[in-house]
Amino acid sequence: MAMALAGRGAKLILSGRVREALEALAAELPGEGHSALAADLAEPGAAEKLAADAGEVDVLVANAGLPGGGLLTEMAAVEVTRALRVNLEAPIQMARALYPTMLERGSGHLVFVSSLSGKVGSPRTSIYNATKFGLRGFAFGLRADLAPKGVGVSVLSPGFIRDAGLFAESGAKPPPGIGTRSLDQLGDGLIKAIERDKVEVVVAPAPMRLMSHFALVTPTISVRAQSGAAGQKLAREVTGGTAHKR
Repeated sequence: MAMALAGRGAKLILSGRVREALEALAAELPGEGHSALAADLAEPGAAEKLAADAGEVDVLVANAGLPGGGLLTEMAAVEVTRALRVNLEAPIQMARALYPTMLERGSGHLVFVSSLSGKVGSPRTSIYNATKFGLRGFAFGLRADLAPKGVGVSVLSPGFIRDAGLFAESGAKPPPGIGTRSLDQLGDGLIKAIERDKVEVVVAPAPMRLMSHFALVTPTISVRAQSGAAGQKLAREVTGGTAHKR
């Protein structure tokens, strides 16, 4: 996503927990003037501080995330708090801090990276589902507030991304016929969301897009299907491979 934005001429402020990794990425990006601000958004007040340190920005891409996977009884209270803070509270607080200057200019864009887990409930992901469903709802409501004032709000909802991220790191394989998408396609989706001011861009193969839409309109059938043997197996593989990141 950073490469896609830099390729369009954006000057980026990169953020994550490891400054050295951010600085290495900044050096690889096309263009000049990229910078790094290290922050751990699981810490209280970190989102507000990051927004203040970043200053005035034209586009926010809220992409930080923790898996929050596993049975609820397996998660420590602090792990629940961390997932809620990073995945849901931090994007909200950063948007609250950054969009007033966008309103003054009459331009800007806020992109919230959700997931198809914000449309489909699945086993062992109740907290992750909660944060991603919540992020989509927040973004849609905020868009209704800001769209008449010239500030765009978009949701980017990936399915299984094969090159990097939580699914790739888990080592799990997608169910037959479902498929994956690449990081380049994720970057293309981000650019589409911003340049076309899309409400939501889903980065997933057609079967997965159709299944996620079906899940929204028929939750009873979706939950029953997800609770079956295949859904339980995939959930164990994905959450088991990312439990150390909670």
